[in-house]
Amino acid sequence: MRQGPRGPGTDLPGDSRLETRSDEQLALIFEGLTARLRSGERVSLEQAVAQFPDYSDDLRELWTTLLLTEDLANDLASVETVCEEPPFVRSELPKRIGDYELGREIGRGGMGVVFEARQVSLNRPVALKMILRGEFATPAERARFRAEAESAARLEHPHIVAVYEVGEHQDQPYFSMQLVPGATLARRIADGPLPPREAAELMLPVCRAVAHAHHRGILHRDLKPSNILIDAGNRPLVTDFGLAKRLVAADERATSPAGPITRSGDLLGTPGYMAPEQAAGNRGEVSRATDVYALGAILYATMTGRPPFQAASPVDTLMLVLEQDPPLPRVVNQSADPDLELIALKALQKPADLRYATADAMADDLQAYLNHEAISARSSHFSQILSRAFRPTHHVAVLEHWGLLWMWHATVVFVLCILTNVLQVRGVEARWPYASLWTVGLGTWALIFWNLRRRSGPVTFVERQIAHIWAASMAASTMLFAVEMLLGLPVLKLSPVLALIAGSVFIAKAGILTGEFYFPAALLFAASVPMALWPKYGLTIFGFVSWLTFFFPGWKFHRQKRRR
Repeated sequence: MRQGPRGPGTDLPGDSRLETRSDEQLALIFEGLTARLRSGERVSLEQAVAQFPDYSDDLRELWTTLLLTEDLANDLASVETVCEEPPFVRSELPKRIGDYELGREIGRGGMGVVFEARQVSLNRPVALKMILRGEFATPAERARFRAEAESAARLEHPHIVAVYEVGEHQDQPYFSMQLVPGATLARRIADGPLPPREAAELMLPVCRAVAHAHHRGILHRDLKPSNILIDAGNRPLVTDFGLAKRLVAADERATSPAGPITRSGDLLGTPGYMAPEQAAGNRGEVSRATDVYALGAILYATMTGRPPFQAASPVDTLMLVLEQDPPLPRVVNQSADPDLELIALKALQKPADLRYATADAMADDLQAYLNHEAISARSSHFSQILSRAFRPTHHVAVLEHWGLLWMWHATVVFVLCILTNVLQVRGVEARWPYASLWTVGLGTWALIFWNLRRRSGPVTFVERQIAHIWAASMAASTMLFAVEMLLGLPVLKLSPVLALIAGSVFIAKAGILTGEFYFPAALLFAASVPMALWPKYGLTIFGFVSWLTFFFPGWKFHRQKRRR
């Protein structure tokens, strides 16, 4: 479970055995938690951390993945048993529920089952939705079902499936809604990508419908092709508000008798269409931008025939959502339209504030595309370019694991530089003391650093990239001694190059993590000038600047982690 790049010395037998025992214990803990969740017990993250304090970091890091796995397992189990007809749904259900005569089952998900029915009093066909588990439903499932009915009933829009009536029959809650004969968008996409104009014409009213829900204070939170019905007239309708969330003011939340429907850290949605802030569980703030992301993912699927992220397992898909960018639609489907691709990719930006500000704004761009007008997604104002260059990326959260270690790294490098300068001032001209100090010093610290990092939780893909960049910089720094010798230069003659190497590393980290690192990079590049002008104090200058560039970012992210 704790996998990552292995630094120097991590193959030591004792360390390996310790790591194996730790992973085995963590696996046993998660196995026990999984069994408790499957039994219906409500287990919170804080309860798990209190029970296993030694594994608190691992639990916090993997809790979202655990909930995702269980939610998907339940959903898949529901899909796989469609034909098994659970007794409390089929054999015990009467032929008539209130004013409705039940017909055939037409749909089923992780929580609800939908029947084709006839409303007797009005003699009209309807769809009747009931809780899948019937009388065995938990209070949380009932609350979520009521929330879906109430959320959908608040919305009146030509492209949202209308709710007619909400009721209860023999302690079995239900609601009736518009019956939409036809197929889902998922079924349409299964036959292959849609032509560009058809995709835009379908998505435009869907975006307007979602914008209407937002204006009424409702987030959908589970937008995906299977939740978009297409009637006989090729008209799309948004349905399934089972995970909807009502946006309420703080004072209304405080006085709401119902309380929260979901607990902190709940993972809600479908991985392939889930926004990063949803995938991050309690780290992410779900907002209207979350639905905008899902709209972009659906548009992407209409262009390519597949979701933006697709992997062998749901957990792997979740990790792609958190860490990777989607492949360009034109890479998946060469006939994808460039403008439509830009609209999808703008909606799929991982930082929420880089997406369309509203679903209406995305709809406006789709309308402009259909009108053969310029789309706002092509905008490249200089202020926007600067904003994107200097903002944090979606990978920046990994620095919370590195904060304290960077503070120590700043101190270690500063001490190495001072010791080197002392040798230089004392007139030591032989190369081996300097080379030994830097090779042994940096190598030992790299071993300690990486072992400490691995103990704080699983190592992510992006951290492996940073580790390789850092290893390359350390190799280049120590190789300067060999280059000086081959060129016949005095020892430390090339020491200003250290600042250039370190600055280049921060440039790479700025691109991967956050644009804030362009400033430390500039400071290190500038430090090479006084190092060259005053070589007697060059290493002290480099050590001090390095301390600044590592210590203060480390302190910032360490404090940020402690506040969580």
